[in-house]
Amino acid sequence: MPMLDVLIPCYGYGRLLERSVRSVLDQHGVDVRVLVIDDASPDDTPEVARRLAAEDRRVRWTRHAENRGHIETYNEGIDAAGAPYFLLLSADDMLAPGAAARAVGLMQREPGVVLTHGAWIDLVEGDPVPVVDPGPAAWTIETGPDFIERTCRAALNQVGTPTAIVRTAAQKRAGHYRASLPHAGDLEMWLRLAMIGDVAQTSAVQAIKGVHEANMSITVEKGAYRNYEQVEAAFAAFFDGPGRRLTEAAEWHDAARRRLSHTAYWTAMAHRLRGETDDAAKLRRFAGALDPAVERLPPFDGLVGRNVAARAAAAVTGLVRRLRS
Repeated sequence: MPMLDVLIPCYGYGRLLERSVRSVLDQHGVDVRVLVIDDASPDDTPEVARRLAAEDRRVRWTRHAENRGHIETYNEGIDAAGAPYFLLLSADDMLAPGAAARAVGLMQREPGVVLTHGAWIDLVEGDPVPVVDPGPAAWTIETGPDFIERTCRAALNQVGTPTAIVRTAAQKRAGHYRASLPHAGDLEMWLRLAMIGDVAQTSAVQAIKGVHEANMSITVEKGAYRNYEQVEAAFAAFFDGPGRRLTEAAEWHDAARRRLSHTAYWTAMAHRLRGETDDAAKLRRFAGALDPAVERLPPFDGLVGRNVAARAAAAVTGLVRRLRS
């Protein structure tokens, strides 16, 4: 059977680690190996990892003497990968039943595909784990350049990291995650992989993603400025690097900046209507720096009265979500 290496970095998720590891070990149709890297967790992660490794020879674990951060931990796992296929799965996430066989099977049939991804289900900690259909599903394959263009025109990350099973040779060729992109390194990585080969997407649920306050990811509602700043930096890093070889590099980078600018503008509007003037001003300056054309959009001040501010803020927030989807 084909082999899949799964890196599970863990910091402070000892209570969720076994659930994550079991979701990999229970996959069928693929030989799996799990590497747990404990990034100096302050909880019971070492005890849980040690027990899991003792119970199943497919599990290995190692522990950092001091915390090195998630980017360095990711890169350590990339260096350790030796199977033909590779997945990076956070300790608070789970691989859906059948996901490994679906993705690996597709890459075996389609040697040009280097990155596969699919749908996922958000799981709030404490809620029951949802039942996922493990059956077959259809795939859509697009060329690397088509994926890059679509990503630029949407100006957002369209790949859920826990669903991203990749060809290891392509991952090693693409290289390490960038330390300068702690919150958007995955977006830039997908673009780099798309320079190497095709990308396949399925509507099937490939992962269950843990949602809680400790998540590393940043949402539109919280830390929006840093999120937009990191996304813009991810596109810049890509087009300053391998992306500069694309004939359409300038056009697609400009498209990403314009889309990101307009989405940031409407996020700023939502902050302004909620009375969060500092965040609104910062986001509006960011939007204007990316695309001065946003100055022709509706002005902030005097747009609505106080009596409709709450309803307007909700409406604008909904618009931002739709733009980003």
